[in-house]
Amino acid sequence: MMLYKLLSRMNADEFDSEVISLTDAGPVADKIRSLGVPVHALGMKRGKPHPVAMIKLSSLLRRKKPDLVQTWLYHSDLIGGLAAKLAGSNKIYWSIRQSNIDADSNKRTTVWIAKACAKLSSWLPDKIIVCSHAALKSHRALGYYSEKMFVIPNGFDLDEFRPDPVARKSVRKELKLDENVLLVGLVARFDPQKDHRNFIEAAQLIREKIPAAHFMLCGEGIDNENKQLMQWIEKGKMEGCFHLLGIRKDVARLIVAMDVAVSSSLGEGFPNVVGEAMACSVPCVVTDVGDSALIVADTGRVVPAKDPDALATAIIGVLQAPPAFREEMGELARQRVKMNYSLDSVVRKYEAVFREVVNV
Repeated sequence: MMLYKLLSRMNADEFDSEVISLTDAGPVADKIRSLGVPVHALGMKRGKPHPVAMIKLSSLLRRKKPDLVQTWLYHSDLIGGLAAKLAGSNKIYWSIRQSNIDADSNKRTTVWIAKACAKLSSWLPDKIIVCSHAALKSHRALGYYSEKMFVIPNGFDLDEFRPDPVARKSVRKELKLDENVLLVGLVARFDPQKDHRNFIEAAQLIREKIPAAHFMLCGEGIDNENKQLMQWIEKGKMEGCFHLLGIRKDVARLIVAMDVAVSSSLGEGFPNVVGEAMACSVPCVVTDVGDSALIVADTGRVVPAKDPDALATAIIGVLQAPPAFREEMGELARQRVKMNYSLDSVVRKYEAVFREVVNV
């Protein structure tokens, strides 16, 4: 999504962009194409790099002759970087989007590829753009070549993500919830890094103190077909208070319906959803991973990862505070995003970096 947001605001008169997906074109591809940006899909199976696709990628880059190849995420950094090198590309920039590379919370192949990238980082990329200070620190420790690394945070569209009382009412009507029901939300794909179990265990503790509280979750794999997720919910006997919405295109509309937005992750780089919720003036409770604490600062609550008791206590504290206090927290959160993480200011930083390539 950050790639989409970057492309949506870049100066199209100055920069001509194309996007290549190593796998199939996912749901974001249509959004990118709607900007007039071509999207190519190589059709690799996830976790299974194929030499034919690598050759296709190198051949495509050789034909296009781009001034810069920027890769996103570890697999793309390795495969795209090597293909760009074979194609004779002049400039290759990597992009790192997470901070936690612990073997317990990542696939083995992801850890192997990250370590391989560390060994190649002094030779293969010209620069490495990191989305958070926490990611910068953890990847330096892994062995990435620190002299090439610098931080550009994620940015947030304050026009799309903003308070919207009408949307709040419509979402609650969709969920068949009264306007005054306290609603806690989590927007995240089903992934070990997002630690949904932590959130669900915290939700059970919240219901002991606030029996009428409800919980709204959305993202890839967040539906009734997810057996693991349903097992956790059923174990806590909370089927009636959980709303599992799957992949949604109206995330901004959903966020404004929340009384508290939560990030329960055990690993993050720079979590988009935290900044998006803050831009919507929704108070946030986050685990202290990645740059979450830096983003929230004193406008929300920060707790240790993997600690459902601490997570529940913080959420309960916000929910039981007077509505005027929650409203003030939300306003401070929006102002913090406006001052530090507006999308336009972040795009200008990327453009300045890209402009250096052209002007060399």
